[in-house]
Amino acid sequence: MSLREKINQQFNVALKNKDKTLISTLRLIITAIKERDIANRSSGKKEEVKDEEILKVLQKMKKQREDSANLYKKGGRQELLSAEEDEIKIIESYLPKQLSEEETKKLCEEVIASVNASSIKDMGKIMGSLKKKYSDSIDFSKANIIIKGLLNKWNIPKNILK
Repeated sequence: MSLREKINQQFNVALKNKDKTLISTLRLIITAIKERDIANRSSGKKEEVKDEEILKVLQKMKKQREDSANLYKKGGRQELLSAEEDEIKIIESYLPKQLSEEETKKLCEEVIASVNASSIKDMGKIMGSLKKKYSDSIDFSKANIIIKGLLNKWNIPKNILK
């Protein structure tokens, strides 16, 4: 079963169960997928979006909601914060499981070693390699921080060597 079919099936169940939060979130997801379909058709592609593109749409939606949740948290808007968090949970249920910080750190260390990275200048090579292999399972904002920390730890300041 494709991701699109799974979302549509769960939407129908939510309608029957009258789950307002799930209905509204799934409606937003379905709309975003249809918008991507339309964009593809206008650019010359004839087929519907595949699961990989749907995952990108979902990741973008999750990121938008996380940004909103942070703003609501700073502004003390608890009712809006909890609504965003509910939507994030629903969206996450369709995304692949994200690796933990520890697992991400281990992968970053492996990639740094495999590309022989020695400084922040090698950041592009490291991130490119991670994106090729683990694009669905790593939170790249966290990976970015971890990589910078690892590279700074390994990077020996020149004044110490004198």
